[in-house]
Amino acid sequence: MASPSRTAQIRATAQHDPASAESMLEKLIAELFDIPVSDLRINRDQYSLNSLNGFFDSGDDRFFFKFHQEEGEEAMRGEYYRADILSRAGLPVDQPVHMSTLPGEQVLVYRRRQEPRFSDVLFDLDQLPDPAAMHRAAAAEAELNDRLLYSAIVSLRPISPQGSRAEPIHRLFHERLIDPETGQYPGGRLARFYVGKTFEFPGGVTLDWPAFRDARPVLNGLEYTRSFGEMIDLAHARYAPDQLADAGGIVAHGDAHNANVWYEAGREADRLAFFDPAFAGDKVPSLLAEVKSTFHNIFAHPFWLYNPELAAERYSAHAAFSGGRLAIETDWSPGPVRKRLLEVKARHYWKGWLAELRRRDMLPEDWEDVIRIGLFLSPTLVMNLRANSARHNPTSSAIAMFVALSAGSRPLSGRDIFTDFFDEVAPR
Repeated sequence: MASPSRTAQIRATAQHDPASAESMLEKLIAELFDIPVSDLRINRDQYSLNSLNGFFDSGDDRFFFKFHQEEGEEAMRGEYYRADILSRAGLPVDQPVHMSTLPGEQVLVYRRRQEPRFSDVLFDLDQLPDPAAMHRAAAAEAELNDRLLYSAIVSLRPISPQGSRAEPIHRLFHERLIDPETGQYPGGRLARFYVGKTFEFPGGVTLDWPAFRDARPVLNGLEYTRSFGEMIDLAHARYAPDQLADAGGIVAHGDAHNANVWYEAGREADRLAFFDPAFAGDKVPSLLAEVKSTFHNIFAHPFWLYNPELAAERYSAHAAFSGGRLAIETDWSPGPVRKRLLEVKARHYWKGWLAELRRRDMLPEDWEDVIRIGLFLSPTLVMNLRANSARHNPTSSAIAMFVALSAGSRPLSGRDIFTDFFDEVAPR
């Protein structure tokens, strides 16, 4: 087994001793780029679930750094941080001034900017809706998605299973289901977060892993077609990299959640620009490219994924388990700005994109399942969603499982927000 990388050691240290982690990072950045480094500060950032970011000085210059560290990456292969691919495709991306792409020492350094991240702008709007600001934010999102759709159409081409397998985006999905060295399933984050563990929900419900895995979800009174276990089994089979070449490949960022997006305010209109393209590529399986951004920028808000303590204050949830059915009731729903962003994402990207794939006879019959499983995996493999295991409490955990399970399959009857989304974007 490969020894932990330097970035892995730094990220682990930062969880309990930020000052030591900052000293380690100063040394690493100075060595990697042969520059003086001083006054390095790590951000206390709820969005940095698998990464660290912050600021440092180098002489008279001011910089922003970020690195993404994936478990087991020392044994992985492939290129990292291919910002030039996005730039050549005409997509808005901030170019780093220093970059290390070595496994275990992957660090990007940017000129420090004054603009906020889009995630911070939207978090403020979640708490205090402002119609004018929401309109500008939605317009910026629409403009970005128009560009994403154009780039996808222009760059779409058939890819081989080998071409798909080489793309780093699979580290966000399939490689978190398996042991990265042996390929054993279940493994990786799936095993570490859930297998053999206990699940606690409001209402005094405590389930062991087999009971939770096989429970039939009943969510706000609607019974759903797949259990948690059926979803992960489908993900293991369908999200195998070789199986995702069937819808072609495109140029994409792959991990464009809004903490990786700058919000540039303009006089007439605002603009969005990517950074941290850790999983960018030019053969990204086309149905995966915008799955993670769709989930994390819309359905993860307000609060429950990144700010579970706020979710417990603002929302209620209750669970019951009987006859093999796990029933969860909650008053959570996406807030006004997130619903607006969902409309934009559906109309400016997904509707046109799925229609283009069908027009070119590259849309698989199970396209909805492919997208749904990606939406399901996005929260469940990015953070341990069990209560009292890391950041989550029983209420936020119940909301988390409610959203993830409703993303992964349709209800047997009735409608929910995901049903409405898929019916809107389905190619006619």
